[in-house]
Amino acid sequence: MKKNWADALREHVHRCAESLGNLFVETFHYLALFAIGGVTAYASVVAFVGMLEKGHISVDDVLLLFIYLELGAMVGIYFKTNHMPVRFLIYVAITALTRLLISDVSHHGPADLGVVYLSGAILLLAFAILVVRFASSRFPSVKIEGPSRKGGQAGKIEVEQGET
Repeated sequence: MKKNWADALREHVHRCAESLGNLFVETFHYLALFAIGGVTAYASVVAFVGMLEKGHISVDDVLLLFIYLELGAMVGIYFKTNHMPVRFLIYVAITALTRLLISDVSHHGPADLGVVYLSGAILLLAFAILVVRFASSRFPSVKIEGPSRKGGQAGKIEVEQGET
């Protein structure tokens, strides 16, 4: 059965709109990634220079640099694989809570119930990493290649074997 001109025009408009929409979304996506990467690099350099000017470096300062390192690694992994590893967000949260815990204990005298809460939160996040790792290895995600990565095979589908 032949398609009429209206259906053919509708399909053509749909393909053009989808292609243009994908272009705008991917452009914004990459610009935002460059901005996040640049801001992270700038903030880490400013923090490092501040540590040098202070004349000494504390454990808090080192953990802050690890947070910047993990954020930079997240941006780099996202550029390479085009997906965000949730584990890295949890690592950042664990490092931030550890930094808060060390700062709280070393600067505010005797430990109180807040230390227990922070330790429990760190333990809960560590358990979340275990769950994410198990789930990603047991139930791999289906990855559909984008238009720039097709390599001649339209709609190529791969099974991803979990986060590493």
